[in-house]
Amino acid sequence: MLLNYDQTLNYLFEKLPMFQNVGKNALTKDLTNTIKLLEYIGNPHLHTKWIHIGGTNGKGSTSSMVAAALTANGYKTGLYTSPHLVDFRERIRIDGEMISEQFVVDFTNKIAPAIDEFSPSFFEITVAMAFEYFKEFKVDIGVIEVGLGGRLDSTNVITPIISAITSIGLDHTDILGNTIEEIALEKAGIIKEKNNYLIGDMPTNASVVIRNFGDSINANFIQNKPTPTLWESSASLKGSYQKSNINLAYNILLTVNRLNVPLNDKSNLEGISNVNKFTGLRGRWEVINNQPLIICDTGHNYDGVQFIVEQLKTYKCKKMHIVWGMVKDKDATSILELLPTDATYYVCKPSVIRGQDSAVMTTLLANKGLIAFDCETASDAFKMATSNCKSNELIFIGGSTFVVADFLNSI
Repeated sequence: MLLNYDQTLNYLFEKLPMFQNVGKNALTKDLTNTIKLLEYIGNPHLHTKWIHIGGTNGKGSTSSMVAAALTANGYKTGLYTSPHLVDFRERIRIDGEMISEQFVVDFTNKIAPAIDEFSPSFFEITVAMAFEYFKEFKVDIGVIEVGLGGRLDSTNVITPIISAITSIGLDHTDILGNTIEEIALEKAGIIKEKNNYLIGDMPTNASVVIRNFGDSINANFIQNKPTPTLWESSASLKGSYQKSNINLAYNILLTVNRLNVPLNDKSNLEGISNVNKFTGLRGRWEVINNQPLIICDTGHNYDGVQFIVEQLKTYKCKKMHIVWGMVKDKDATSILELLPTDATYYVCKPSVIRGQDSAVMTTLLANKGLIAFDCETASDAFKMATSNCKSNELIFIGGSTFVVADFLNSI
């Protein structure tokens, strides 16, 4: 019997395999454990309206914008995202409010026999926890972000009113496939027969694969309409890379409005103008300070880092200081080629088992002729960057979701 929240978290983190720590060894090969776990608690996912959002990049931002708009329209809205940055409870929210500590404790105690029987993963348990929480508190609609891939992701047990795929890029190739086409097919697995689906900006070969899959199961493809100018100017999530996410969120909401969930433009705009307020989302081109300018962003794969570097180029600062770290299973060779050559780097190891040692990353950067200091932790790196940064300069923190998480936990 787990008695308190801290004890419960320790149990979940230490007993169960977590992808963020051990990578693909935490994944199961099918949905069997998720289905068994949900059956054990009475299948709480079967009687709710869902919106299911996957993709290589942008799925967290898009999910949060959609959820914020639904909340602003007065709907009791569940939002499931992963991973968390500061607090485990960020993963499961209703109208921006995190799941209670007591619910986490009670739910974990409730499913303890199932954990002992078939050893579900950390992610499988958090998905089941979210569905149970949303059922108990009677959400009107839930927005579910896919964890990894789509076809075999634990969230893919729902039948949503809409599925959406934000983007396709080369990431998690050891799990999802080595080509854009293979990855697109895995992510297309969230599309359901005769159901509605939308896609964001992506390579043509990826969209062709997804459209062909949709046609094969008689799903209803919905063509995106252009984003109104007011939406782009009002959106609280900044960064030029958000334009595609804003467009997809806009079109998801247009479709929702036609599916017995009436929405109004004023409330939609209120939602996307206050995404952080309505959902608690953090780490998406988040400005921490203005003088000096301090920004963090969770972009961590080739496409995500490419967007970040392009955005950094728009800032006319005298010098850039970059706090940087990566996990071992990312393609460091190609990603490091994208980085600005005139910046100073402060290198840290993300505090997960998969984290690349700071000394190794420092050497990789130095071998490219970049100025890089080995600082071990994100806190150490940020302190050193701050000590070297003048008021008219810029500090960026990124390279890994977990570097951003470590940084946010340290300030």
